[in-house]
Amino acid sequence: MKPILDEVAKYKIVPVIKLEKPSDVLPLGNALLEGGLPISEITFRTAAAREAIRLLRESYPSILVGAGTVITIEQVIHARDAGAKFIVTPGFNPRIVDYCLANDIPVIPGVNSPTQIEQGLERRLFLLKFFPAEASGGIKMLKALNGPYSDVLFIPTGGIDQSNLLQYIQLKNVAAVGGSWMVKEDLIASSRFDEISRLCREALSIVQKVK
Repeated sequence: MKPILDEVAKYKIVPVIKLEKPSDVLPLGNALLEGGLPISEITFRTAAAREAIRLLRESYPSILVGAGTVITIEQVIHARDAGAKFIVTPGFNPRIVDYCLANDIPVIPGVNSPTQIEQGLERRLFLLKFFPAEASGGIKMLKALNGPYSDVLFIPTGGIDQSNLLQYIQLKNVAAVGGSWMVKEDLIASSRFDEISRLCREALSIVQKVK
């Protein structure tokens, strides 16, 4: 399980993608590759999520595909069967987390409090999603959490874009940053895939400033 989570962290940015139409999957996958960001978190916020994961995995095997906004065990099963390599949840649902762990499915649960972090630590989970990042105290909160939980790494998501990306990625307890600013719904809907590639490259250029 750990190698997959290490791979998630190595890209430093996780595009969080909401897809309405499976027909957008192939040009989007190409845009991610052109932008140098072969990783995606397809959210279960639309009926197209399962099919989108399947198409992306089959058409672009070099892209690391995960499922996000997973809030039921049924969605975990659908995501796994479609080929998702990891699961991301918005909150810490013990039933979902324990199901993933029992079935060797890499999972990154959402947390925004010490109590939730300790639920993760009890299960030997050291990579957690910090969500919603900006609304939960953002950078100040992450700095405060580093004291008691120095072994924990976070993927802050929510309210992050190119304007504050560098501030987050510079934090010692941030493994990667999740966001949708480079893969916004309107860009996908209007087939502006060249712009998605450009924004991916721009985001990567920012994180590469961190040594």
